[in-house]
Amino acid sequence: MTIAPPQPKTKANKTREPRRKMALPMSDKITIAIFTVLLTLGSLAILYPIVYILSASISDPQAVSDGRVWLWPVDFSLDGYKALFDYQSIPRSILNTLLYVVGSTFVGVVCTVLAAYPLSRPDLPFKGVFLVIFLIPMFFSGGIIASYLVFNQLGIINTIWVMILPGAVSVFNVIIARTFFRVTIPDTLHEAAKIDGASDFKFFWRVVLPMSKPIIAVTALLFAVGAWNNYFSALIYLNDENLYPLQLVMRQILILNQVDPGQIADTSLLAQREALRNQLKFALIVITIVPPLAIYPFAAKHFKQGIQLGALKG
Repeated sequence: MTIAPPQPKTKANKTREPRRKMALPMSDKITIAIFTVLLTLGSLAILYPIVYILSASISDPQAVSDGRVWLWPVDFSLDGYKALFDYQSIPRSILNTLLYVVGSTFVGVVCTVLAAYPLSRPDLPFKGVFLVIFLIPMFFSGGIIASYLVFNQLGIINTIWVMILPGAVSVFNVIIARTFFRVTIPDTLHEAAKIDGASDFKFFWRVVLPMSKPIIAVTALLFAVGAWNNYFSALIYLNDENLYPLQLVMRQILILNQVDPGQIADTSLLAQREALRNQLKFALIVITIVPPLAIYPFAAKHFKQGIQLGALKG
């Protein structure tokens, strides 16, 4: 009786063997189940208010007041959006906000990049002194009164510049961008460019900026969202209602309940002030939250990459 020698395992034999799945311990299964439940509940807690606001904005105001709107729209109606754009302050405030967002984003990105890149260079003279100068305002400030007096002396109170210039430099954004430049732009690349005869400005324009799209997208998104949500500066520094941003008009309507029926072109839409407020508030919230939600998906890829690279090390 002869015994056949064992067959060597070939690639074909290996593929035929079923892959064994490692069994998770019971403690891991319980942990995964608990976190799944918690994440599901957290997602529902975040999504439900958004869905409710969207449903209420296209429902009949009386149904919203009676509490008949829970999840889906009741008695579909677009009167809220019609009243929204009939309210004279709102279209003007939307245009003002777009102006502030575009201006703040452009000025902020330019100032951040121009401040962060030199601070990332190891050959910058007195770099430590400049870093201290940037870091001090993060912990100490003169306060609202001192800021108001300075802006008043500069002559920018009650102008569009008071909504753009004070926030032109964010130390947090500068630090993130500086770290990004240190990690992404090696010194050898700068030395090679100098050997080829490129000046510092040419190297910055031709090499640094094209390689910095992720951090530019991150910075632009942070400045744009901050400018879109900014109402406190307008509350302190603006007196002219023609310059009010959307957030300040929204505050007057939703929090202070200040709705002027005289600004409604068609007063037959609503008979009472409470009905007018219910018409406007949910539609106004939708108009306010839609732009950031619409912009983020386009910048999500660059946002994630820029934040990760910018937060690797200080």
